[in-house]
Amino acid sequence: MTTPSRGSDRTEAIMRTTLELGQEIGYAKLSIEAIAARAGAGKHTIYRRWPSKGALLLDSLLSLHESSLDYPDTGDLVADLRTQIHAAVDLLGKPPFGPLYRALVGEAQSNPLVAAALNERFITPQAALTVARLTTARDQGQLSPAFDLTLAMAILSGPLYFQLLITQEPLTHDYVDRVLNALFSGMAKPS
Repeated sequence: MTTPSRGSDRTEAIMRTTLELGQEIGYAKLSIEAIAARAGAGKHTIYRRWPSKGALLLDSLLSLHESSLDYPDTGDLVADLRTQIHAAVDLLGKPPFGPLYRALVGEAQSNPLVAAALNERFITPQAALTVARLTTARDQGQLSPAFDLTLAMAILSGPLYFQLLITQEPLTHDYVDRVLNALFSGMAKPS
């Protein structure tokens, strides 16, 4: 049996503190100094591991996201998309992930390092999973062979990000179902 190292315990404590404080006071008021004080760590310890509070928040959020948002493959593309997108909406719809993820996306608009890390470590892998599931569906004849699958991924995620970030209306399973129903009448393979 392996015991966690002091370094991994410290990292966990810092990330847990980041999420707790972020939830309590919001991202705008969150500071490395406050995180260090509550976690019992030095500021220099934190800055050695994370160059900014945005980078620390990203790692902290990704530590919550250990369960994969992989797609099932039941042979029914719409049902599989519905299952996966419902799981994503459930993750985004509750604290601490949802509100802190919105704040992180906001930070990414003015911080190129946070934007690059968010894209590399979360957005791109999730988009690749979507495109892979759409590719399988296309190969099985469920989608038109000519349909641009990267564009399909953007079309699927765009309404969700619009609701999450712009209108800030709740993301619900019903909304996801309405998006899928609206989209698949246009993406279905012609008979």
